Amino acid sequence: MTARVLVVDDVLHNVKLLEAKLRSEYFDVLTAMNGMDALETIEQEKPDIILLDVMMPGMDGFEVCRRVKSNPAVAHIPIIMVTALDQPKDRVMGLEAGADDFLTKPIQDLPLFARVRSLVRLKVLMDELRIRNSTGQAFSAGGEGQSSAAISLEGADVLLIEDYERVANRITGYLQETVGSIDIDGVAGGDLSTEDLGKYDLFIISLSLREVDGLRLCSSIRSSEATRHTPILVIIDEGDHDTLIQAMDLGVTDYVTRPIDGNELVARVKSQIRHKRYADYLRGKMQQNMQMAVTDAVTNLYNRHFLDTHLENVFSSSNEKQANLSMLMLDIDHFKKVNDTYGHTSGDEVLEEFSKRITGNIRSIDLAARYGGEEFIVVMPETDSEFALFIAERLRRTISDEPFVISGSDTPIDVTVSIGVSIVSEGCDTKEKLFSEADKGLYRAKESGRNRVCGITCFDDEKAS
Repeated sequence: MTARVLVVDDVLHNVKLLEAKLRSEYFDVLTAMNGMDALETIEQEKPDIILLDVMMPGMDGFEVCRRVKSNPAVAHIPIIMVTALDQPKDRVMGLEAGADDFLTKPIQDLPLFARVRSLVRLKVLMDELRIRNSTGQAFSAGGEGQSSAAISLEGADVLLIEDYERVANRITGYLQETVGSIDIDGVAGGDLSTEDLGKYDLFIISLSLREVDGLRLCSSIRSSEATRHTPILVIIDEGDHDTLIQAMDLGVTDYVTRPIDGNELVARVKSQIRHKRYADYLRGKMQQNMQMAVTDAVTNLYNRHFLDTHLENVFSSSNEKQANLSMLMLDIDHFKKVNDTYGHTSGDEVLEEFSKRITGNIRSIDLAARYGGEEFIVVMPETDSEFALFIAERLRRTISDEPFVISGSDTPIDVTVSIGVSIVSEGCDTKEKLFSEADKGLYRAKESGRNRVCGITCFDDEKAS
């Protein structure tokens, strides 16, 4: 996977060296020699990833990192801090400034490429979620979401897989007070002794397990739908580049080397949990926005646009499911009087309760939608005329037999509904004809006194009972 990489360093030799290494792996490389130039390039070019030197005159890398992460337009771009400093506190300081990773000079090729590719994969995922989320916001008029920096780490669940008790206890001690709850799971025979892996925010897996192949565990986690997007942080021996490459190819998102520095481990764990929860947040917002785009705000039923799309698909030439399809068209009787007498807020309460009674009396395969105003549609697949009329009559009675209780009124409101029924047949084999026949039935129901069901046959309350 290729990407545009911005290399920022005040030493030309370092810039050229990193540029050559990255270009040899077919990355597109941009360069900047100081912090201000870097910020300008980031703003204009929007690179996929930034390799940022810490020790620069004027504005150091920590400050550049903080400015990038505070700018919503570019805060999503991953940053790898690069420096000659080899103290653990410097790595932690970079990660806490918002950097996604940290490399120490002289930079070895394999860790460099592994880190870059891992973060590029993460950015591609995040970009896709952000684009889909922004598209959903356009459809649903949703507001701007929160940034990844605002994501809370409270109550995080981390599954640690380490069969050396002393090491496991030390790692638990590093994380317990800082991150959240830590579940320790001993692994035997390659099986994880937990039933709900989907609840975890992060897996920490030792690749030096005595009886189990840690890489196989990583592969199993990545291949499961429930854990496909959960980050994996592995613990490896320093200098074990072959294992590192295998781990990254399997989709491992981060690693720490032995001997483990507690502060660095905590910083990396926080970063991974934050990335995961931000991705979950974007997925949730995307689903919410898509749901808002196809549902009616008052009734929570599908809206007319979704109904039309659904019927277009049903009546497409390649779809045979239109056979035995029935439609109910419902119209609340004298609904204008409800709004005029009790107000539009009470009218909305009636619509909401009306919708609940509809959904409570149809099948899961049926589709209920608000067609407009006080009109509703129920589309019922695999339904003959007898069953369609039965359901329509049951809905009519459900509405009329129990008055509607609204806030601000001591007296419940009597509500009735008129229903027209149509069914796909030789002479009614298109969406338009199905609507037309249901509308004719509804008109007949209203003309014959309302609180009626009419369609293939038209009957009053006595006949229906």
